[in-house]
Amino acid sequence: YDIPTAKYKNFTDANEAIAYVESLDIDGGDRQVVKASGLAAGKGVLLPTTKAETIDAVKEIMSDRAFGDAGDTCVVESFMTGPEASCLAFCDGKTAVLMPAAQDHKRALDNDEGLNTGGMGAYAPAPCVTPDLQKEIEAMCIKTVQKMAERGTPYVGVLYAGMMLTPNGPSVLEFNCRFGDPETQVVLPLLETDLYEVFCACCDGTLEEVDVRFKENTSAATVVCAALGYPEKYPKGMEITGLTEANAISGVKVYHAGTYLDNEISRCSGGRVLAVTGVGPSLKDGLSASYNAVRKLAFVGSNGDGLMHYRTDIAKGAINKKLRIGVLGSTRGTALIPVIEACANGTLNAEIVAVVSNKSKTQILDKGKALGVTVTTKFVSSKGLSREQYDAECTSVLVGAGAEYILLI
Repeated sequence: YDIPTAKYKNFTDANEAIAYVESLDIDGGDRQVVKASGLAAGKGVLLPTTKAETIDAVKEIMSDRAFGDAGDTCVVESFMTGPEASCLAFCDGKTAVLMPAAQDHKRALDNDEGLNTGGMGAYAPAPCVTPDLQKEIEAMCIKTVQKMAERGTPYVGVLYAGMMLTPNGPSVLEFNCRFGDPETQVVLPLLETDLYEVFCACCDGTLEEVDVRFKENTSAATVVCAALGYPEKYPKGMEITGLTEANAISGVKVYHAGTYLDNEISRCSGGRVLAVTGVGPSLKDGLSASYNAVRKLAFVGSNGDGLMHYRTDIAKGAINKKLRIGVLGSTRGTALIPVIEACANGTLNAEIVAVVSNKSKTQILDKGKALGVTVTTKFVSSKGLSREQYDAECTSVLVGAGAEYILLI
């Protein structure tokens, strides 16, 4: 259906999968990802870097059955590069409405180190998904729902689209039929429309009639509090203290996952125990609220030991992201060259995301195109437009590209 995704093959026989891997030039750069096709608690994706590791990954899933029945079918697909985003959409069998994009942290330890987990934290909206990318991804979700309806398998519910933002545009990593965890804990707090109304519209096939709105100028971040040792062997039964104090912080909600009540005492019963979400006018504010609440919590063992683990770098990349520069110009763009060089060598923690000109043939547009396909370059004609109309057109292009700072050249 022309929905961008990686080249892939499915296998139900381990020997066939290994033979396919053997035929690829993996050590020459054709790196592959190996996945268990079924549900594997968010852990069924292996990222080998060599041919030998890729064969071992196939054996782990299919022969060793590391993920049980989830590995009955094994997927071997081309490795894609770029930021990854979780994009959830409400679906009514005919169309789809995309929620704000989220990004989660899978690795157990800071700096994306350690073992893969079901998710140690998340934040939304993800700054890497610009308004233009949001529209493009929503169009892909709508097309997916429409094509499913055409083939007689209409989909109603939440479509989870794992997207890779490649240098050539967004590409689907996977589709899931569910909300994501911990993404849901940062997306739903941003929903302004009544969730019950949205669900009813999905069930009734009337989603287009509902104004699904999300809060503007609001961000959410969640930090997962896990039992020490997770995702490997970890203790259970610890008393959870500080819940009242954490929930009392403005903008904070503590979601329970692996807990149970023991004579009015909350105790741990799983690996990922709590998800602590903070909401605020900016990502930095939401994150601060979340971590302030996390610091109120403790998992206390029978001998008084603290047995709680959490990552301290949730959303660090988004908080420290590069400044997104939009350029307005009608010249040869000579003055833009030092900015391009400073962005390239790291002197300036920024990136050029859009170049707009009122001239169709000018070197400044050529310089923008030379930066790659991810940079929006556009000629906006002022012919027949008032100053206000022309300004609005240029602004629309720059905002769509996610520009935060405008450079006039």
